[in-house]
Amino acid sequence: MSLEPKEIAKAAGFVLLCLAAGAIGSVFTFPSLAPWYATLNKPAFTPPDWVFGPVWTTLYVLMGIAAYLVYREGAGKKEAAGAGKVSAALALFGVQLALNVLWSFLFFGLRSPLYGLAGIIALWFAILFTVMKFYGISKTAALLLAPYLVWVSFAGVLNFYVLAMN
Repeated sequence: MSLEPKEIAKAAGFVLLCLAAGAIGSVFTFPSLAPWYATLNKPAFTPPDWVFGPVWTTLYVLMGIAAYLVYREGAGKKEAAGAGKVSAALALFGVQLALNVLWSFLFFGLRSPLYGLAGIIALWFAILFTVMKFYGISKTAALLLAPYLVWVSFAGVLNFYVLAMN
């Protein structure tokens, strides 16, 4: 991997894009934490609140690096040389990123564990398909998304239990 300032800036741009998605999601999340989420019945395996920020920040950074690695594989290539495959993978990445924000709106913004569960199921499949697309382009990028898929799987289980317990 080239460490030229231009490449570092591109990678940082992808990371910042993902962190921005997290910031948008937090607009819906933070106002609902104390007045609503704190009052919900939650399963015993729910992590303490302080865990979510560092985990999501780490995941957004890994997502950005993964997207950059895929982008880099298609940079400067003609359609026949795989640029179309890269474009499709990055478009799918954009869909899952939008679904990530949507989940925050559905669960926290609307204060609806039911809508949140529907949203997180769609998000989980979008992440899985993104991992599969990324794997065909950059195995490293796909592996960088693995913790995200695991965390969203766990979050989906939590979402289900919150729905069932409330």
